[in-house]
Amino acid sequence: MLYKFKSKAAGDVIMLEANGRRVLEVIGKDAGPKGIILPEQMPAAIAALNAAIALEESHDKDAEAPVPGEGLGLRQRAMPFIDMLERNHKAGHEVVWGV
Repeated sequence: MLYKFKSKAAGDVIMLEANGRRVLEVIGKDAGPKGIILPEQMPAAIAALNAAIALEESHDKDAEAPVPGEGLGLRQRAMPFIDMLERNHKAGHEVVWGV
């Protein structure tokens, strides 16, 4: 399954199921097949994602050495979504998925 996040103020953001589920869990949303993030919920969602990114990166610094081919971290996966949230918060539009 893919998560396709849609909004009026930004282009679509598409994530594989595991990545979309993780992002939704970080922001406290049910990772169901359909959902909505209202403009008033976006500042808290952005703050939660930034905190999770900072926590992940602090753990990465404690690791001895990165494993080659391990993949992208939360920052790379979540930044397009954070950008989408910021744009839609400013414009007063919701972000939806599965609709």
